[in-house]
Amino acid sequence: MPCAPRQLDNELKKMRGKAVSGKAIFVLCLASFLAGSLFTSRTWTSHSTSTSYNKNHPTDHPAIPKHGSNKLGEITPDFDHKRKLAEGKAEDIMGEVSKTHKAIQTLDKTISNLEMELAVARMSQTSVGGHNSLENKSNNHTLRKAFVVIGINTAFSSRKRRDSLRETWMPTGEKLKKMEKEKGIVMRFVIGHSATAGGVLDKALDKEEAEHMDFLRLKHVEGYHKLSTKTRLYFSTAVSIWDAEFYVKVDDDVHLNLGMLASTLAQHRYKPRIYIGCMKSGPVLSQKGAKYHEPEYWKFGEDGNKYFRHATGQLYGISKDLAAYISINYPILHRYANEDVSLGSWFIGLEVEHVDERSMCCGTPPDCEWKAQAGNICVASFDWSCSGVCKSVERMKYVHDSCGEGDGAIWKADI
Repeated sequence: MPCAPRQLDNELKKMRGKAVSGKAIFVLCLASFLAGSLFTSRTWTSHSTSTSYNKNHPTDHPAIPKHGSNKLGEITPDFDHKRKLAEGKAEDIMGEVSKTHKAIQTLDKTISNLEMELAVARMSQTSVGGHNSLENKSNNHTLRKAFVVIGINTAFSSRKRRDSLRETWMPTGEKLKKMEKEKGIVMRFVIGHSATAGGVLDKALDKEEAEHMDFLRLKHVEGYHKLSTKTRLYFSTAVSIWDAEFYVKVDDDVHLNLGMLASTLAQHRYKPRIYIGCMKSGPVLSQKGAKYHEPEYWKFGEDGNKYFRHATGQLYGISKDLAAYISINYPILHRYANEDVSLGSWFIGLEVEHVDERSMCCGTPPDCEWKAQAGNICVASFDWSCSGVCKSVERMKYVHDSCGEGDGAIWKADI
């Protein structure tokens, strides 16, 4: 057998000559690590069990059960104990998963907000001429913190409507200031100026504002057919004054439960790019003279087509980053005839979560009253046939008494 060593040497040389891939080495190392971990875990468990048993049953005086029933009784509690430990661990794991998910949502919203704030800052520095919603904000100006800014769309002819809200669901005077300070809820009637600035209508509004201090005045000429422009300017102006988590628009002939609104919004505060309201998809009206006639009906396809999903105009809300988006892109946002359609169109193509919240469009009594009695208090109530509460000046108090959440609800709202 003189050639055996030589053959073995040749075989070893061949083996050394073969290159082992990095992937194979990685897999081998990983397998070794897992095997070692498994072996160590089992050894430690076996050791712990043995140690525990020896403590309870010393070798000098071994406990020998006399009957099988006693042994079963010893095993059953031990099994129950292990089962409870396992269930406890499962609950702990689910709790950690929930915390992690919430942390990811918060981080996602923070990043989104920072991106929007950076864009707003760039716009304020580079904007020259044209519209700039931040043109009145000095470098030293600090935005006022808030949870939600609620803009109540109103007109010069709606003094009685405004008073009907002040007498029902809208706090006034010191209560309004307290709600803003303690709950972070800002409320303002939103209005522009008349075609003849400084005229009789504007002077009357100046007097009303001095009395109630609850207006947000826009650089905008009032007019029903300019609601899309007014809505666009409202969000741009509000985001330049208040650093809020949400911005809401509501009409002055809608009944609102502030506590329910705040609680509903709070459910979505960790999500970025929220667009919330009663989502609908009404018909595109091409007939001239119709109340909601759409002059650009041809953009929506054939006759009889419907609009894309959007929140109905009586009440809707958007998160901070979407309000900032409107402010940044103000000059190039297209305006359709209807302001709710316009708002919905601005978010098409964006990563926006549409929240269809049906409690934001309840009917007036008996609808909202029955729901309140069943424990499902509505966020808002109005009549679809009137696009608001029919004869709201006369009926707002009746709706409030029937469907209101109570004066103290807003202070108890968990936001």
